[in-house]
Amino acid sequence: MRRRYGSLAPVELAPGVPATLVIGYSTALRVLNDPERFPADPRNWQKDVPAGCPVLPIMEWRPMASRCAGQEFLRYRQAITTSIDEVDMFAIHAVVENIAGPLINSFCADGRAELIQQYVFPLSFQVINYLLGSPPEVGQQVAAGIAAMLEGIDAEAGSRMLGEALANLVTMKRENPAADITSVLLRHSAELSDEEVSHHVSQVYGTGIEFELNLIVNTLLLILTDDRFGGSVLGGNLTSRDALDEVLFNDPPLANLLVTYPRMPILLDDVWLPAHQPVVISMAACNNDPKIRGSELTGNRAHLAWGLGPHACPAQSLAYIIAEGAIDQLLDALPEMRADFPDGEPEWRPGPFHRSLVELPVSFPPGAPLLGVEHAAARPATYT
Repeated sequence: MRRRYGSLAPVELAPGVPATLVIGYSTALRVLNDPERFPADPRNWQKDVPAGCPVLPIMEWRPMASRCAGQEFLRYRQAITTSIDEVDMFAIHAVVENIAGPLINSFCADGRAELIQQYVFPLSFQVINYLLGSPPEVGQQVAAGIAAMLEGIDAEAGSRMLGEALANLVTMKRENPAADITSVLLRHSAELSDEEVSHHVSQVYGTGIEFELNLIVNTLLLILTDDRFGGSVLGGNLTSRDALDEVLFNDPPLANLLVTYPRMPILLDDVWLPAHQPVVISMAACNNDPKIRGSELTGNRAHLAWGLGPHACPAQSLAYIIAEGAIDQLLDALPEMRADFPDGEPEWRPGPFHRSLVELPVSFPPGAPLLGVEHAAARPATYT
């Protein structure tokens, strides 16, 4: 694509849905730092998109910061940033540890496990429910709806399921507020409506389950299959943070997203971009742009996996804490764990936006349960 098109490649997000994919790092910086010419509001674009388009549910306008511009964006961004800033970062360490221990005990004596189903998804699921103050049954509906939307399979049904679940959660928190992100959104001075809060909660769920899960799983895959990293991390020469940053460069959980819609036709890098047609940042491609890419990534966090500019992810520190804790707990308990794919190679889920494994099977010498940790009770929702 670079040889043929340079920094901007014409693509289709779905049949008959044209877009421009940004694959040049410096070009991505120009787009992401120019919200006036490249707003994130899709409303003009979606007027002409068929209702059954598989990417519409994940891209359509919603009353939340990542889909808005101008004063709307500022109002929503302040609310979501405040709600995340009020999370007790020190308490999250203990929350992750308390969830990880019972999950590890549920399979450590078996000598085998499928880490997505048995560890990473239930851990991410329970952590995000804790942060949002959500009961598990609501989270189960949300997780299933988000997965359907990202994969483009039954996306409309997934969107309906997501909306119903979040409306129930917001009603519950309006009646019984607590110290959680949902309650902070409801009482913020921006005076968000229940619908606005539900959409912001959906974004926290989407990043908390899909992004966080993929970040942890892709990092575990790197550690388990790359001797350069596996030996170093397990041996203490590098940290799980180093492995996470390598993944955020090479295998970001969201490979393509950060969609903007030019207000008018714009000439960029000698390419005319049509007004209101999606301009999609490929974080994976931009991170690997030969013009900026060096061979040594340790300590380098100049990747675009968190976004950049006014729409950059406000929960980066929180995501790092959760991922590091989940990985460190698992590697400490089962240091001799090895990837064990049936065909020898990983399989990836479909979808134009995310970078997500179907499964991560592992084998290891059976071990005794962790002391002082109760065995996991009934496992949460199944990840599909």
